Parts: sequence; structure tokens; C-alpha cells
Amino acid sequence: MSNRLTQIATRTGDDGSTGLGDGSRTRKDALRVQAMGDVDELNSGLGVLLAEPLPADVRELLVLIQHELFNLGGELSIPGFVLLKAEAVLRLDEALALYNGQLPRLQEFILPAGTRSAALAHVSRTVARRAERAVVALGALEAVNEAPRQYLNRLSDLLFVLARVLNRANLDGLGGDDVYWQSERLKRSAD
Repeated sequence: MSNRLTQIATRTGDDGSTGLGDGSRTRKDALRVQAMGDVDELNSGLGVLLAEPLPADVRELLVLIQHELFNLGGELSIPGFVLLKAEAVLRLDEALALYNGQLPRLQEFILPAGTRSAALAHVSRTVARRAERAVVALGALEAVNEAPRQYLNRLSDLLFVLARVLNRANLDGLGGDDVYWQSERLKRSAD
């Protein structure tokens, strides 16, 4: 992990393979590479979310999460290596309890909508779920530590909660509440 990239276009991947952090090569469509890519996409999505106006505490949390996701990606890139610690999962549990405790209890399903920042948090939530599925699929074939799977599971829950927090933050003048799903069945029973 001490090597730094000095040359970006190496052309070594032109044959459909890519290098892992331990120096070995694998196919670009391998489950490990898919999981690494999903985690990278998630981290990039959080980068877009961080470009939005955010409450300072949410911004600080998301920056920490980006660093932890980089550790998670590094761990996935080196089979058998541990970078993401159990403490990272505990931090997400604590943040989840803190932010969810500030919200009204949900009575209805909500749509992934609202303010731009909330919608971006929802997009990142769905990418976190995909990354979790990729890590689970990888774990069915190869040994994978528990922390990456648990971290992605908690992170998707936290991003759902943060989307609700961001809808209420009203930083762009558009917030206020969740966007509730309008069930046809519920509409009919109300009529």
C-alpha cells in the first residue's frame, strides 16, 4: 500500500485484467473488482454530496466516511488484508442512533426525493446496497472479513436517515419534510 501512482495510463489492463494491491492480477469482471468498483462509486457519490450545502456535523461525518470507504476499498484490493476496523462499524451505529433519534417516526414509506442533497444521499444509499451485495457475493466464494459487509449495511441505513435529516435542514430553501409515497390502496381506503 506504500506505492503511489506516478503513471496513470499503464496499458497493463488492455488485456481485460487489473492489478490488485498485493501485486497479483485478476480479470476486471471478477467479483472482487466489482466490489471494489462499487465502493469506489459510492465514495465518488459521497464526494458529489459533499459539494452541496450541508450542516457542519453531517459534512464532518461524511468526510470521515469517505476515508473509511477508502480503507474498505484498500482491504478489498488485498485479499486477506484488514484495513477497516470494527470501530468504524460502531461509529456508524452511533451516528445512526444520534440522527435517527432526532427524526419523527415514519408512518408511511418515503420516496427518494426532496432537496438535492437528500436525493444525492438516497442515490449513495442505493450504491451502498449494491456494494454490500457485491461484498456478500464475493464472500460466498472467497474469505472476506465481516467489517466491510457490516459497514456497508450500516452505511446504507445511515444514508437513508441522513437523507431525512437533509430534507429537514432546509439549506436551499426547499426542505421541510420527507416526500411520502402515495399508495393507491391507501387513497382508495381514504375516499
